[in-house]
Amino acid sequence: MEKKNYQKELDALISGLTDRPRLLLQSCCGPCSSYVLEYMTRYFDVTALYYNPNIRPEAEYEKRLETLRKLLAAMPMEHPPELIEPGWRGEEFLSAVKGLEREPEGGARCAVCFRLRLEETARLAAERGFDYFGTTLTVSPHKDAQVINRIGQELGEKYGVAWLPSDFKKRDGYLRSIQLSKQYGLYRQDYCGCRLGEKVDGDD
Repeated sequence: MEKKNYQKELDALISGLTDRPRLLLQSCCGPCSSYVLEYMTRYFDVTALYYNPNIRPEAEYEKRLETLRKLLAAMPMEHPPELIEPGWRGEEFLSAVKGLEREPEGGARCAVCFRLRLEETARLAAERGFDYFGTTLTVSPHKDAQVINRIGQELGEKYGVAWLPSDFKKRDGYLRSIQLSKQYGLYRQDYCGCRLGEKVDGDD
């Protein structure tokens, strides 16, 4: 299957905007959100959704949430985003990936995780009247933007809300996220969130 250039699709979308649409952005953490928010708040009224039931243990979830809040308070943005945080819902992730615990990183379990988070984002976007929904996940060089965008487009059709195409790692987006993380002293985690197959103190 031919790879799409989702950065060019985003460029075309932005160039056609005549107002500031409302965007519900699934935000996986502060560092990944930094560049994406710097970029997207120029063109959209952004609300960040911190829905990440994959993160374990709960203390790690809270640490990443506080890092995102720190970023939102510290980074100057002409149109600062709001934050929606529904609370830690770790059992939703474990239920979704049941039977896939031994899948390798980047495999079928990750696709299910993407879908879980994006589906909740799409559902809330439709429920609350947002124009678009999207995710910060594509800023990571470890996440497959092709898979994420295909899932997002499918869910956009299902819920009747427009998907924001993206590959935020392009144009040094990932590098910029590292720079911003250093500038604002953000905690940068060393794993995606789910530690299936790895013993974590305090995790059950």
